[in-house]
Amino acid sequence: MSEQNLIRPQPAFVLVRPQMGENIGGAARAMWNFGLNRMRVVDPRDGWPNSKAVAMASGAGRLLDDAGLCASTAEAVGDCSFVFATTARQRGLTKPVVSPERAMQIAAGKIAGGEKVAVLFGPERAGLENDDIALANAIVSVPVNPEFASLNLAQCVLLLAYEWRRAGQQIAHEAMEMGRSEWATGIEMEKLAQHYEARLEEAGFFFPATKAEGMKLNLRNLWSRMRLTRADVQMLHGILRQMVRWKERHTGKPTE
Repeated sequence: MSEQNLIRPQPAFVLVRPQMGENIGGAARAMWNFGLNRMRVVDPRDGWPNSKAVAMASGAGRLLDDAGLCASTAEAVGDCSFVFATTARQRGLTKPVVSPERAMQIAAGKIAGGEKVAVLFGPERAGLENDDIALANAIVSVPVNPEFASLNLAQCVLLLAYEWRRAGQQIAHEAMEMGRSEWATGIEMEKLAQHYEARLEEAGFFFPATKAEGMKLNLRNLWSRMRLTRADVQMLHGILRQMVRWKERHTGKPTE
């Protein structure tokens, strides 16, 4: 990990009584995917350190090496001024309920103001207990299928980590991978249109004459709707040239 990421302000992700080492390792990978590295583990069922967690963490093993081991949830959030608890069930407790997106927006604002924030994730079998949730300032509720609301621990961590990333930086929601080409210029598109128009004229495509101008206009409009790269334009020129050569070979007549 870079030194920049090690010191970057961020929430602590607290795994409360996790049961499977594989899920702890998966959570570590999910965190590191989005630049998070502050994990705290509360009373893991299979002890600590956990070889299965290390194996699953793969390249994110450093998170496990640096993870804080805590005896209780209260200890894990003892230095935090704001705590979120993730849960899919109604708990009968009066608390604000926010979406993952809103939770991480709030977290980003509080951390920017110098506060320490934690997010609690419950054990795989039944989730957080009410005693854990009572320590939280707000509940994070994921809009899942109500008939199958249970999320895998690592999946839930991934979801919150992703929303943290979104809250902390500008995300490009759409981009174009240009490969080895660039967009065609207006001149290049014009020459392509002229090339096709000339060859189609020779082939007698613009018939009858009374409709020729309208057909040419529709063809120009077609080219303008197609955003082509320079490679696309070169290919389309090449296709037409090859078709003309094929005609010349089979008719014995050069095209004027």
